[in-house]
Amino acid sequence: MTIKTPIYFDYSATTPVDERVAEKMSQFLTKDGVFGNPASNSHQFGWDSGDAVDNARQQVADLVNADSREIVWTSGATESDNLAIKGAAHFNQRRGKHIITMKTEHKAVLDTCRQLEREGYEVTYLDPMDNGLLDIKTLEDAIREDTTVVSIMHVNNEIGVIQDIAAIGELCRSKKIIFHVDAAQSAGKVPIDLAELKVDLMSFSAHKIYGPKGIGALYVQRKPRVRIEAEMHGGGHERGMRSGTLPTHQIVGMGEAFRIAKEEMVAENARLLTLRTRLYEGFKDMEEVYVNGDLEQRVAGNLNISFNYVEGESLMMAVKELAVSSGSACTSSSLEPSYVLRAIGRDDELAHSSLRFTIGRYTTAEEVDYAIDKTREAVEKLRELSPLWDMFKDGIDLSQVEWAAH
Repeated sequence: MTIKTPIYFDYSATTPVDERVAEKMSQFLTKDGVFGNPASNSHQFGWDSGDAVDNARQQVADLVNADSREIVWTSGATESDNLAIKGAAHFNQRRGKHIITMKTEHKAVLDTCRQLEREGYEVTYLDPMDNGLLDIKTLEDAIREDTTVVSIMHVNNEIGVIQDIAAIGELCRSKKIIFHVDAAQSAGKVPIDLAELKVDLMSFSAHKIYGPKGIGALYVQRKPRVRIEAEMHGGGHERGMRSGTLPTHQIVGMGEAFRIAKEEMVAENARLLTLRTRLYEGFKDMEEVYVNGDLEQRVAGNLNISFNYVEGESLMMAVKELAVSSGSACTSSSLEPSYVLRAIGRDDELAHSSLRFTIGRYTTAEEVDYAIDKTREAVEKLRELSPLWDMFKDGIDLSQVEWAAH
C-alpha cells in the first residue's frame, strides 16, 4: 500500500477536526442553519442558538463530571489560563500575592505568571524531578502564608507526563489555596472527575481533541465557590466572567468533540498505546537513544525521544515526510533547546537532539512503521557525518573535552 506523505505526527500541536464535528458545526452558520445570537432572548433564532450552547456546555461538563453551570466559554486554553491565574490572583490579592507553578508549564501559564510578577506578585517556579513529575514535598515546602494560587498542568505538552493532580489538590485544599490545572493536553486522553478532584479551576481546549481552533473553556468550581475577576469586559456574558458574543458553531463543535471523546476514549487510548509501544520498540535497540519523561506515568499518544549526537533541526529536515516537532509549536520558532527538557536535567546536546512524536485518531500502524524506517535511516546517516559520533565510538568522553575557542 502506498503511504500518503507527509504523515502527521504532531497531534499535541493540534488535531484535525473530526468529520462528525465539522458536519455538526456546518449546521450553525448559514441562513438555513441555526445562526442566531445565543444572547438574543426575544425570538426563536436566539432561543435555538441558546439551546445548542446549553447542550454543548452539558457535553463538555459530562466528559469531566462537572456541573454545566461550572463551564465558562473562552477562546481557547491560553485565554482560560490567563483568566484563571490572573482572575484568581487579582480577586485574592488582599490575602497574599504569592503564586506557585512549575518550570515545565506551557508558555500560557509561565508568561501569565511573568506578567503578574510585573504587577508586584511573587512567583515560585518549581523544578520537576528528572522524570518530569512534581515531587509533592517540593510543592509543600514552597507554600507560604501568602500563597493564593497554585497552577500545575495535568499532562505536559512536550513530554506527555501525567501529574498527580489528585494529591496536589488535596494539599492545596488543606491550605485553602486556589488550585488551577491546565488540562489542554489531558481532556479526552486521561479520565478526569471534577466531582472527586479538589481542583478549583481547569482549562480546556477544543483543538487538541478533534474540535475546532479558537474555542476553549474554563471550569470554575461552584461548591466550594471559586471567585475570579473578569479579564474581558463587555455585555456581561458567561455570568460576567467572560464577555463577548458566543460563537455558536465553535461551541457546538467543542461539545461534539467532547461527546465523542467520552464515548471513544478508552478504546482509543488502548489503540494509541499499542501504536506508541510499536514506535518505541522500533527505536529502542539503537545506541544512545533516550526517552524524555516518565514512560509509565504518561499519556498514550506521546513519545519524546532524544537521538544523541544528532542535531534535532537537521534530523527534522532529514525526515521531512514526517510532521514531527522538537519542542512545542508555540516556541519551535526559536533555536533555543526546549526549556522543558532542560528543566528535567537534559543537557543542551540531548535537548537539541530530541524529536516529539505525537500520534492520534488517524494514525495507522503502517505510518508508524514508515516513521521508524525513515527516522532510523536519517539518524544513521547523520551520525556517519558527525565527528562527535566518531569520537564517542572511539571511547572519548565528550564531556571532558576542552574545545578550543576560535
